[in-house]
Amino acid sequence: MVGNYEYPHVDTLNIIQVGWNIQPSLYGDNKTHFLIGWTTDGYSSTGCFDLKCNGFVLVNHAPITPGDTLEGKSKMSFKIFKSKDSGDWWLHFAHVGQKFAPVGYWPQSLFNSLKFYSNYVSWGGYTTSFGEKRSPPMGNGHWPGPDSAAFQDMQYVNEDETTYRPGPVPGLQTWVTNQECYKVSDFMIDHFSYGGPGGCTN
Repeated sequence: MVGNYEYPHVDTLNIIQVGWNIQPSLYGDNKTHFLIGWTTDGYSSTGCFDLKCNGFVLVNHAPITPGDTLEGKSKMSFKIFKSKDSGDWWLHFAHVGQKFAPVGYWPQSLFNSLKFYSNYVSWGGYTTSFGEKRSPPMGNGHWPGPDSAAFQDMQYVNEDETTYRPGPVPGLQTWVTNQECYKVSDFMIDHFSYGGPGGCTN
């Protein structure tokens, strides 16, 4: 997630999201899908996921389309950066062993505060359950470790579109809402692992 946010004003939250998602209510199945999203007011009245509204511009010959299934693909790479020429926010994607290729872009004109710069970046996962239903697994269902889901080779992108590793950086912190069902490892220079079996009702 890349965004511009002034706490606690959620109504001014400008964000771009990229990742993968299992959500039967959105896709009609239990498969893993490539997900993107954007909003300028915390999803109150603007933005959407994938290509369900005008906003994200998909380019010709993109290596993947938002909403596509990721079955059989256990690793992927993506890069979000602000073009120094146009000011648009670009998304590049690659399956493991492939070179990055452009998927598309969010026009600069979509945003308010994110039109100019991002003031935070986050990596991780989240789950949702309703009523008394137990929460689902996160990642691949394993606790953080060598066999769990992970983010690797994480890098920041400078204004000149060069990259550098983020850690250790003051202000970089981990956050878990329910450690009975999910956990995250320590951040190690450019990677961390996360996940858990789920099963929570609170």
